[in-house]
Amino acid sequence: MPVKVSVIVPVYNPGIYIEDCIASLRRQSLPPDAYEAIFVDDGSTDGTAARLDRLAAEDPRMRVIHQENSGWSGKPRNVGIAAARGEFVMFVDNDDYLGDEALERMYAYGVAHGADVVVGKMAGKNRGVPVELFRRNHPRATVENAPLIDSLTPHKMFRRAFLDRIGLRFPEGRRRLEDHVFVTEAYLRADNVSVLGDYVCYYHIRRDDASNAGFQRFDPVGYFTNLREALDVVERYTEPGAVRDRLFRRWLRVEMVERLRARRLLALPDDYRRELFAEIHKVVVERFGPGVAAGLQPTQQVVAALTAADRYDDVVAFAEWEAGVAPSAAPTSVEWRDGSLHIGFTAEYTSAGEPMTFPADTVRTPLSDPPKSVEEAVAWVGAQTAARYGQATADLLLRERASSAQYFQPVEFTAQTVAVEDGERARLVLRATATVDPAALPGDGVWDAVVRVRLGGWTKECRLGPAARDTRPAPYAGVVGDRAVLPYWTEPHGNLALDTAAKGRRLGLDGVRRPDVTVSGARLRARIPLHTAGGAPVGLRFTSSGRTLRAPGTLTDEPDGPGSLLEATLPSGLPRGIWRVALSLDPDAAQPRWAGLPFALRAAGDRVLVVPVPRPRAVRKLVRGVRRVLGAARAKVSPLIRGRR
Repeated sequence: MPVKVSVIVPVYNPGIYIEDCIASLRRQSLPPDAYEAIFVDDGSTDGTAARLDRLAAEDPRMRVIHQENSGWSGKPRNVGIAAARGEFVMFVDNDDYLGDEALERMYAYGVAHGADVVVGKMAGKNRGVPVELFRRNHPRATVENAPLIDSLTPHKMFRRAFLDRIGLRFPEGRRRLEDHVFVTEAYLRADNVSVLGDYVCYYHIRRDDASNAGFQRFDPVGYFTNLREALDVVERYTEPGAVRDRLFRRWLRVEMVERLRARRLLALPDDYRRELFAEIHKVVVERFGPGVAAGLQPTQQVVAALTAADRYDDVVAFAEWEAGVAPSAAPTSVEWRDGSLHIGFTAEYTSAGEPMTFPADTVRTPLSDPPKSVEEAVAWVGAQTAARYGQATADLLLRERASSAQYFQPVEFTAQTVAVEDGERARLVLRATATVDPAALPGDGVWDAVVRVRLGGWTKECRLGPAARDTRPAPYAGVVGDRAVLPYWTEPHGNLALDTAAKGRRLGLDGVRRPDVTVSGARLRARIPLHTAGGAPVGLRFTSSGRTLRAPGTLTDEPDGPGSLLEATLPSGLPRGIWRVALSLDPDAAQPRWAGLPFALRAAGDRVLVVPVPRPRAVRKLVRGVRRVLGAARAKVSPLIRGRR
């Protein structure tokens, strides 16, 4: 079979961090003879070279090329391209890894849509990745109809014939942003770019030792010299106008303005901040016309204007104010309806821990000149945020805790204005309801609810919570398909999370109340805090003195209240004794999972009564012992107390 995909991995001293990368390549669902992995060892000195040689000896899919250290990733990637036999090449860093079906899905998607470039959904573990680009699939994406320019890392799939046809290779040597130059030209010259947004293909990992190349402090002069080369590519393949300005805006926003904002700027030493600011000022003045900054959000426009005016102290002061701005999201409801979980919440921004307020009556005005002071800048940002309130959005993402994979959930929201200060100012509150279909979540795990708020110049995320114990909604588990899903509040923070593989005590069945359990004849009925979409078959297990009996049952939606109605016929002729009851949601499985219910049945002839669960013998013995000790202590202390009286 011809090789469909060649995976190229530049390697330099990854240590143990390469193991996840290797394991993910060996797990790929693409047939083994349809792909290869080419590790280009760039002069590693940590034993990795020998590790890769052993790997190649035992796995024919794995190839190793050794070379002297070149200083950066450009040359190893180019060497890999030259050695590749695949129809497509895929670039992976040695401390990252792929989703198990990444190569198969990306290759099929690229072939189906005739793509020269395939961009797979990314997840970042302790590091940021593009979010908006992967809101949905884009089979035919361009820099004009999709935020492609948000993703300039090389971790994509490229058609080999396309790279050869246009002669595209990575810049080599010790330098920065070689991937920006390569990927930008690929976007602008490709016949088609396809974005796969419904499966996490690539996992970016921030190493525990924070030694990823992209997290090291850089030399501002060299960095922005290399950045100008990416701007040169844009100028070479676009005409002056709106498209070029939009592309340039990406570098102004991400590589310059965002580095000069809030805590990110304030965390840097002052001498380095000044050096960074000076180089950014040069690029802004040299390369960007007024149309570039004009498309930024209000806060970003302020930073860009102050930078262009060479006002370093005001940029720092504005960052100090902005460092206190954060989103806040409060849950209002968590309830099941028709197999979906409906999550209500409110979201707004806070400043210094208090709800932000904005002018009540405003209109949009351009920032024609840099603000005269930081106070004027803050006032202009507030007015423009209120004027643009109709563009604000609130999203709910579910983020899988182990992998950091995240997925947008459908949300409906309204923008509410809450008057304060006698109507002179207002709070801007978004009221939203998200609808979560647990069956659509890929895989079991624990998912954290994350609210993403876009308002004015801020796009920030926060956990949904905290929810105070006395006001938080009381969620309960639901059965959706073959999944038991439990929404719950984390401790001690009170944030909302979902366990999509809940079982045992996690199902919350200890919340069944004895008054809600009845036995009439041989018929058992109980109200269970468990949602079922249209009902579900269950199994009941009855145990007493080493004996076990089983019976089928059903859960049906309870129209008169939350949860479901459990109904079952007791085993015929239930022998005398106290029988503990357990419930299974997968009674037909080879090894059903059982969750104990907080009641028992006492069978006495023709009568069956609902009684408390008997304590285990060890617990009963312990309780009797504690009572004896307390009684003896009371007997000794009582005469002393009477004597003092």
